[in-house]
Amino acid sequence: MKKYTIITLLAMGIAGSAVMTSCKGKNDPGTIYMPDMTYSRAVETYAPLDSLLFTADYNTPGAKIYYNRKTVAGTIQRGELFPYTLPNDSNGYRMSAQVKNPLPPLSGVDSLEASRLFNINCAICHGANGQATGPLAVSGKVGGIANLALPIYVEMADGTMYHTIQYGKNNMGSYASQLNRKERWQMVQYIRTLQPKAAGAAAGTSAAPTAKADSSATAKTK
Repeated sequence: MKKYTIITLLAMGIAGSAVMTSCKGKNDPGTIYMPDMTYSRAVETYAPLDSLLFTADYNTPGAKIYYNRKTVAGTIQRGELFPYTLPNDSNGYRMSAQVKNPLPPLSGVDSLEASRLFNINCAICHGANGQATGPLAVSGKVGGIANLALPIYVEMADGTMYHTIQYGKNNMGSYASQLNRKERWQMVQYIRTLQPKAAGAAAGTSAAPTAKADSSATAKTK
């Protein structure tokens, strides 16, 4: 009899503690087993960091937490194309001619989006028709704007055109911050629709590269 009494009292005690714990409200998790995991000290991406606690100096972190706000090396954004790895130098420019556009031909929504992006980013110089008729070209305030309908650009390889959009060329700056990789490659394709057909095979869609190609398209060459 004594045995059953002890079991009953223990059961009542457990039930009572459970009721007391659950009476704190629906939003209260109750007793926290691992408070460091429940209440983590998250770091907002653009929030200022306490210099007494954090450092961006990898070589001498000391007792501080090393954090440089950069993504892990080798990672890419979900849905993004592989990085374009050719360097911004004469050798990279030469090798870019071997880089093939990784996207299928423009159609439907992608075609409309490419047209929109071209008018926003490129037409101010190159003009809506790509023939250097944009406001800045006509005003004479910016010189050396490319007429993309000329044979030199019609025969230019897709990869070289992309390389120019990625890094810039002469008076034209880089558009890597305005257009992601896919959009840059789409720009290259859209520019082809503005150009007269080349006499021979299109130079821009030749052999696949030995180096990694990027994955975006947008072309502006000044």
